[in-house]
Amino acid sequence: MNTLLVTGGAGFIGANFVHHVLDATDMGVVNLDLLTYAGNPDSLAGLDPNRHQLVPGDIAETAMVRELLDAHRPDAIVHFAAESHVDRSIDDPSAFVRTNVLGTQALLDAALDYWQNDCPDFRFLHVSTDEVYGDLELDQPAFTERHPYQPSSPYAASKAAADHLVRAWHRTWGLPVVITNCSNNYGPRQFPEKLIPLILINALEGRELPVYGDGQQRRDWLFVADHCRALLRVLEAGDSGRTYNVGGNAERTNLEIVHTLCDLLDERVPAARPRRELIRYVTDRPGHDRRYAIDAARIRKELGWQPAMDLTTGLQATVDWYLENRDWWQRIRDGSYRGERLGVRGEAP
Repeated sequence: MNTLLVTGGAGFIGANFVHHVLDATDMGVVNLDLLTYAGNPDSLAGLDPNRHQLVPGDIAETAMVRELLDAHRPDAIVHFAAESHVDRSIDDPSAFVRTNVLGTQALLDAALDYWQNDCPDFRFLHVSTDEVYGDLELDQPAFTERHPYQPSSPYAASKAAADHLVRAWHRTWGLPVVITNCSNNYGPRQFPEKLIPLILINALEGRELPVYGDGQQRRDWLFVADHCRALLRVLEAGDSGRTYNVGGNAERTNLEIVHTLCDLLDERVPAARPRRELIRYVTDRPGHDRRYAIDAARIRKELGWQPAMDLTTGLQATVDWYLENRDWWQRIRDGSYRGERLGVRGEAP
């Protein structure tokens, strides 16, 4: 492969993937991003302009996507672009349906025409989430790729719909697609509405640390660099029409994560009082899933991937990144990365 068209490549996972591709391969990247509130060009700073081009635009504009495909002749599309904040999906599901469902359909239309007429070796990698599976009881086995879809939130339902569309384009027309469903990502460049950066930044600023309900919701945590390695491996060697679950094999409750972050900050940047004292329990959100867990046996056995970063080391690295990159998140806090001030709201995953 020589060139990738990456959608949503200014977001958290997308930007980390772009960095990984440019560091680990010789490929170039055309990066299509609508640059909504969570699309941050600062996350792409320092990339080689000869190998990376950021194109502001909407995946739902099929004509524009076709123009990009014609102009750059990519070997694959890696599709990250999505609305992904569960709380926002509860407030306004329509934006999630438009981007995650209709946007994916428009992108598939353009990809199908390109594959059929111009690029027979083309691939389409659709990046999805474990939230499509719903939740698990504490004694239930982790999600496999055969687990039924039971989405709880409008966000999860919109991603489930997108997954089904991708499979339909493969089954009906043979479009060479691969789907991944990942567990909760964490690491550098994550927008501060998500749990880990929200807790880190609030704790550094002495603000309250909101925890939904009793904080006992369990998640499987995956370091974003490990996810990027998995995606590149799936893109290169995954079977067409196949789904691969990607997980970190690191289940923790939200409260355990918050406690760990507080303790790591107290070690590195001591405050007048322990930061655990800033924790405040807030009303749980509607339909909040209790537990997610990923069984990543398929990608491990078939493609030889497994996570390299354990959770303890990954959280330490994440804390250090946010301490060393205060300018990055301060520009989000004050809105200067977009020329406007934004209110950043918190989410427990």
